[in-house]
Amino acid sequence: MPPLKDIQIGVIGLGYVGLPLAVEFGKKYVTVGFDVNKQRIQELAEGIDGTLEMSPEDLRSATFLSLTSSIDSLSACTVYIITVPTPIDLFKKPDLSFLIKASTAVGKLLKQGDTVIYESTVYPGCTEEDCVPVLERFSNLTYNEGFFCGYSPERINPGDKERTLTTIVKITSGSTLETAAFVDQLYRSIITAGTHPAPSIKVAEAAKAIENAQRDINISFVNELALMFDRMGIDTNEVLDAAGTKWNFLKFKPGLVGGHCIGVDPYYLVHKAQSLGYYPQVISSGRLVNDGMGVFVAKKVLKRLIANGLQIQSSKILILGFTFKENCPDSRNTKVIDIYHELNDFGLAVEVYDPWASADDVLHNHGLHLSTTLTAHTYDAIIIAVAHHQFLTMDINSLKKEKTSIVFDIKSIFKKDLVDLRL
Repeated sequence: MPPLKDIQIGVIGLGYVGLPLAVEFGKKYVTVGFDVNKQRIQELAEGIDGTLEMSPEDLRSATFLSLTSSIDSLSACTVYIITVPTPIDLFKKPDLSFLIKASTAVGKLLKQGDTVIYESTVYPGCTEEDCVPVLERFSNLTYNEGFFCGYSPERINPGDKERTLTTIVKITSGSTLETAAFVDQLYRSIITAGTHPAPSIKVAEAAKAIENAQRDINISFVNELALMFDRMGIDTNEVLDAAGTKWNFLKFKPGLVGGHCIGVDPYYLVHKAQSLGYYPQVISSGRLVNDGMGVFVAKKVLKRLIANGLQIQSSKILILGFTFKENCPDSRNTKVIDIYHELNDFGLAVEVYDPWASADDVLHNHGLHLSTTLTAHTYDAIIIAVAHHQFLTMDINSLKKEKTSIVFDIKSIFKKDLVDLRL
């Protein structure tokens, strides 16, 4: 492995994960950030980060960083870090297409002694079973002889300005002992929180996958409680507040589980397990519960509207928030879309307002026309789907058209007596 002072780093993919990484490395090493989106590169060159993760000052601080949409600009790099998305397809199976394309592009650039590090979340074994053969094929080099690999899973929390890249412990691993030490040394040079060297790439891959699967299962438990307590006429949040007085009770809240991690990664574990003949029960059940919460919310709204004597087809619904989490512009895999589709299928006029999301991105990715301002003064039902800070101070009841109109506070950001329904 070359000394750190001699390396050149190429970061492939400049989204929520890749950009902060490229900026930090670009403060110390010659770094090239690559993204296929030419508009994204142009905006970053102008100091504009649409993900809101990096400020113009952050971008300017990376004095050794250059940005490009030409993959050939990475030809002089000795370390390649791949941070592309790993989503699921319509059948909830892993979609490795971005990962394979990135591996193909890097494979064509690889030189003797280069190192490829993957940060994309995958199932255990994916790096060496799916990506390495692609690197070998297009580089004509042999794994662990001509080139080497590492895996250091991303732990970026979009929208979180306290737990940022450098303040979160980084898991590292490598395909040989020497590579593992090199990868760990590389990340330790920028991660102030320190690193945790995993004994193998597979262990590092598995650790990342179970982080999100564990959270998914915990949320699915409280979501199932919400479904049960709804039938019992009990307020779930009041139950959780009471139970939370015990020191070892885990204070998870019910809600919509979307995003590019928690709502996706469990399916990667399930896929791998099934390929080996094991069919996970707990993980699969948790996903089933969480995937159904959007439809539950929509049907709960419909039932209350009918009970209040309102005409469904003439009702106007407002959904506040569309992104997958609060104070963040990321709408990937948002479960708010499930509420929208269910209500729309019943013929209701549904308006979605989100001051954080990009209307163009939402239209392109979800086929939904997002409102940038509230088009009506009052509505038959208001659903608070995301706890953006702009919503916290709203006079929510002033948006109700009639006394029979309803407010469904999914996130429980308002006091119970101010709303009609909560999860």
